[in-house]
Amino acid sequence: MSGLVLVGAGTMGVNIAALALGHGLPVTLVDLDTAILDRAATGIRTALRHGQLMGALPADTPVATARTTTDLTSVAGAEVVIEAVTENAECKAKLLAEVAGLVSPGTPLVSNTSGIPIDELAGAVPRPEDVIGTHFMNPTYLIGTTEVVRGPRTSEPTLRAVTVLLARMGRRSVVVNDSPGFVTSRLLHPMINDAARLVQAGTATVEQVDELMRGCLGHPTGPLRTADLIGLDNLADALRVLADRTGETRYAPCELLLAKVADGHHGRKSGRGFYDYGKVLS
Repeated sequence: MSGLVLVGAGTMGVNIAALALGHGLPVTLVDLDTAILDRAATGIRTALRHGQLMGALPADTPVATARTTTDLTSVAGAEVVIEAVTENAECKAKLLAEVAGLVSPGTPLVSNTSGIPIDELAGAVPRPEDVIGTHFMNPTYLIGTTEVVRGPRTSEPTLRAVTVLLARMGRRSVVVNDSPGFVTSRLLHPMINDAARLVQAGTATVEQVDELMRGCLGHPTGPLRTADLIGLDNLADALRVLADRTGETRYAPCELLLAKVADGHHGRKSGRGFYDYGKVLS
């Protein structure tokens, strides 16, 4: 598989790029901001080193070449396009519509989203059968399973092309049907929100919540440390999607989470979230 183009060079774009490159798949990374692309190049190198040290990337596969550009027309000729821009339905739909006008019919258009319904995004393009969703977890190069979301209009060839690509990237695909939040976010994000509410109410500290979830219920990291890894801004956006699309107010991000986002405490990527990491991590 060649001709993978990623649009969006933020945290998830960097992670997905590192995963593909580490499995020998060349990547073109597109973003409108050259400063973001410069940071992404550093982030990809860091992710590759980490993945290699953890034994999560194949040691016998040469790392492929990444090309960065601000020119969206670079998607022309792509075999698969993955958008990994901000978790905003309007922004994603607008981008997918632009990309659809630049690629050949039948090119899979993949939205990497934690919960925006895929058919909602597919309605913005002339060939909705080309649109499919993925929900890569962070850090993508360490987590071996990827949630794949098939919309009601997603075609079999689109699904097949994406699952083949994921297999080439060493990922196991679990294909689910379209729904706000799909499976992982629908279960995980409200749990994190409730954990933050317990801290907000003074029932327990951040450390106590995570310690109980790890020690008593077997959660590998604890929900609030997991939230820092996801990114608190991304988490708040995903919870708003759930609340808006389901009409259930329990999904609305709690006050403590919103306050941290407003203060710029977005988790590991900013150096501080529910925990203090001492410095901004690249």
